[in-house]
Amino acid sequence: MTLYYLEDLLPGQRFFGNSRILIDADRIKAFASEFDPQPFHLDEEAANSSVFQGLAASGWHTAAMVMRLIWDSEFKPAGGIVGVGLDELRWPRPVRPGDELRVESEILEVRPSKSNPSQGLVKLRTTTLNQYDEVVQLHVGTLVVPKRPETPN
Repeated sequence: MTLYYLEDLLPGQRFFGNSRILIDADRIKAFASEFDPQPFHLDEEAANSSVFQGLAASGWHTAAMVMRLIWDSEFKPAGGIVGVGLDELRWPRPVRPGDELRVESEILEVRPSKSNPSQGLVKLRTTTLNQYDEVVQLHVGTLVVPKRPETPN
């Protein structure tokens, strides 16, 4: 496993997921019952008459699954995936039972920290796709990534 320090990352670099998550109705309902108990996430009949026209995962459920997919991807920043915020988060289409999700990420910006010389900030765009290569989530976040430790001479 390759760990990436700030110096290893450049705008335009792309990283791909090594795993996929298969979504089923029970997982959608379990997450929703605890964290987003809206009828279109819990009940097929209610979902059919909603804007989604069928059972759909909560966007927050999708975001949680995407975190796992990023963790399992080729992108392994030294120090872990430490986010400081999102500039953008969109769910252009619903995630449904039977969908299989995967991620692709691209480095948009790399810059040293103004307040901590041992680290920097990396802006990362992650696109989540279903089995039809349709985008189901797009987010742009900023991560803290450490610089490579200096080695004594």
